[in-house]
Amino acid sequence: MFTAPQPVATAQDEVLEDVDATPAPGAVTETKTRSVLDTIIDGGLVGLLITLLSVVAVGFIIEHFMTIRKSTLMPEYAAEDVGQLIAQGQIDQAIEYCADPANDSLFAEVVLAGLERYKGSEFGFAEYKAAVEEAGEDQTGRLYRKTEVLGLIGSIAPMLGLTGTVLGMIKAFNTIAATEGAAKPAELAGGIGQALVTTLMGLVVAIPTMVAFSYFRNKIDSIIAEAGKRVEQVLMPLGRRK
Repeated sequence: MFTAPQPVATAQDEVLEDVDATPAPGAVTETKTRSVLDTIIDGGLVGLLITLLSVVAVGFIIEHFMTIRKSTLMPEYAAEDVGQLIAQGQIDQAIEYCADPANDSLFAEVVLAGLERYKGSEFGFAEYKAAVEEAGEDQTGRLYRKTEVLGLIGSIAPMLGLTGTVLGMIKAFNTIAATEGAAKPAELAGGIGQALVTTLMGLVVAIPTMVAFSYFRNKIDSIIAEAGKRVEQVLMPLGRRK
């Protein structure tokens, strides 16, 4: 039996196939868009940790905006109420007012310390100022400790980003070693991508967190300074009694 001869591929045919496979000039090629989730996944475990830190940082920033403000730490109505009681000589009522949990604030805590020292000491007027200063320092330290979490996150995030960078480069070099130097760009993209993504994520989290940390520290200093002046005004009538 005779079989039909098979066509032999020529160089011209191969050239024509390459031309057909090459996209025409001006042709629109489809590109895969990447979401934020894809970027986080590229960062691996380190990227996930940085993302969790960002969530914690946002939570603390929101909480600080709600609590570290003048209307919360030094309500004007409390200053007016306590000032009237002290001016009328109603020291016990002023102490009860400041000790009431419903009136809890930095201002009330500092005034309460001064009034209790004033009432319980033979040299009340001479000692109440020391009590006010001590209470003010305690309240300042308490507020500072609240913001330390933001400072910690701002310091850790870039370190985690650097860790991800090192791990990504190690992954890329391991790929080169495994292929004996013949690794394709696509095979190296995973490790290099992880290195760049984690660095970026660390900086994106650290920069706004440190800005917020500095902002709240300065705001605390401002409120404490103003509260000190207001407390001195409220307690001034005590100096005219002893």
